[in-house]
Amino acid sequence: MVEHQDPPGRTRVVLAEDEAIIRMDLREILAEEGYEVVGECGSGDEAIELVRLLEPDIAILDVKMPGLDGISAARRLTEERACAVVLLTAFSQRELIEEARDAGVMAYVVKPFESSDLVPAIEIALGRFAETSRLAAENEGLADKLEVRKLIDRAKGRLIDGHGMSEADAFSFLQKTAMNERRTMRDICEAVVAGELSPG
Repeated sequence: MVEHQDPPGRTRVVLAEDEAIIRMDLREILAEEGYEVVGECGSGDEAIELVRLLEPDIAILDVKMPGLDGISAARRLTEERACAVVLLTAFSQRELIEEARDAGVMAYVVKPFESSDLVPAIEIALGRFAETSRLAAENEGLADKLEVRKLIDRAKGRLIDGHGMSEADAFSFLQKTAMNERRTMRDICEAVVAGELSPG
């Protein structure tokens, strides 16, 4: 497991390839193209550790490696939304490509490759990763808003039923309490629903 320091502002890469010669070629191509290899290793397990440690922009993983193979490592990194992934493979069978796609691999390169194959794959993977990350964050934000809205309705219901308040008064109580106590609406509503907080 090798780690490198990098200057800021360049695309940071973790390389996982068990053949040292191919790894060296890859490192040279990436350096010539302006990418910064921040870590390299020869197995999928090490690749996951390096990605978690170094937080690169992209991981380039060989399919066939000792221990955890490239597709399994890619699946884990994708589930964690750790970074974009490009897969290197000596094979271009349809089943392998479908398996890679299902694992969340954004692009792949068939060996032997040249920089003209590698660079577009990296840029495609980075673009797709940025887009899926943005969509995932939006979805989480929407789910969170919906959850808070449901919680507000439950808290209002409790205030209306338990304290004879109107819906407008109940909402006003929740809002004012949140502002006065410098707490989120979620906190206040959870406290009301749990019976820990009620109008004086």
